[in-house]
Amino acid sequence: MATLARVPLVFSTCTVPPPASSMSLNRHCHKYNCVASLSPLTRKIPDSSTLPSLKVGSFSSSFPSLSTRKNKGFRRTAVVLASMADLSTVLVTGAGGRTGQIVYKKLKERSDQFVARGLVRTPESKESIGGADDVFVGDIRDTATLLPAMQGIDALIILTSAVPRMKPGFDPTKGGRPEFYFEDGAYPEQVDWIGQKNQIDVAKEAGVKQIVLVGSMGGTNLNHPLNSLGNGNILVWKRKAEQYLADSGVPYTIIRAGGLQDRDGGIRELLVGKDDELLQTETRTIARPDVAEVCIQALKFEEAKYKAFDLASKPEGDGTPTKDFKALFSRITTRF
Repeated sequence: MATLARVPLVFSTCTVPPPASSMSLNRHCHKYNCVASLSPLTRKIPDSSTLPSLKVGSFSSSFPSLSTRKNKGFRRTAVVLASMADLSTVLVTGAGGRTGQIVYKKLKERSDQFVARGLVRTPESKESIGGADDVFVGDIRDTATLLPAMQGIDALIILTSAVPRMKPGFDPTKGGRPEFYFEDGAYPEQVDWIGQKNQIDVAKEAGVKQIVLVGSMGGTNLNHPLNSLGNGNILVWKRKAEQYLADSGVPYTIIRAGGLQDRDGGIRELLVGKDDELLQTETRTIARPDVAEVCIQALKFEEAKYKAFDLASKPEGDGTPTKDFKALFSRITTRF
């Protein structure tokens, strides 16, 4: 076989790597690019019987047989690349929060299905969840800081929320109720309305295929106690963001969770409802891991798209733990 000069190979009809004999002549294998296609991950390897000769300058060589390619790992490489192309890239905002951390971790554990990304507010928050390169630091009130995290994503899970702080000096032994406040720049209007609107807008511009938004039950009642915390009207602003998402044209799933509990998930029967009806029952709470699981399962079923619903669970030991999420989403009929 003639000795080839160190030049990049050009394949005119396929997106398969060159034969091993040619690769040995150039260790910079990333330079073997197939210029006929800009999306090699989506192309299938043609049957070896139909492959023509590959030409490099004035030289030509027949492509190795199927058996040779199998022995050299070509088939294995093709399967891996095809699998990578099928993965869904999912960004979790609020990934430093108690529920957001669980969603991010669950996505990372399912690397055969998803490519996980996280968005947090501070470098300290990034370090608290591992400091991986797939965790971005950004401010949801500033759309420019959201662009790097959202480029190329397939789905967005929004778990950002304003957090009321208890005013110092409260003494529970003296009776009365604690007072709350929101930090400057972190009021519900800024976080739960403007911040979520910004996320929806940037994700839509990036071509996202689905947005899952986690809100809260109670939004139908203007006098709900949560609205009085720090005079923030938090449920009002959350509801406004939910309506904006529903009107955006992007496929959506809006999850209005009940009272969040730091308990184990996967061991209770989940309940879905509408218009805060579950708040009139004894089943008004749900474990954070169960909310996280519903967020991820919503990305897998068409039955979850264009749906908005309340979410709670039965007490542990009462009923059957939910495993069939397609059936769960199919029971939901409300679009908002």
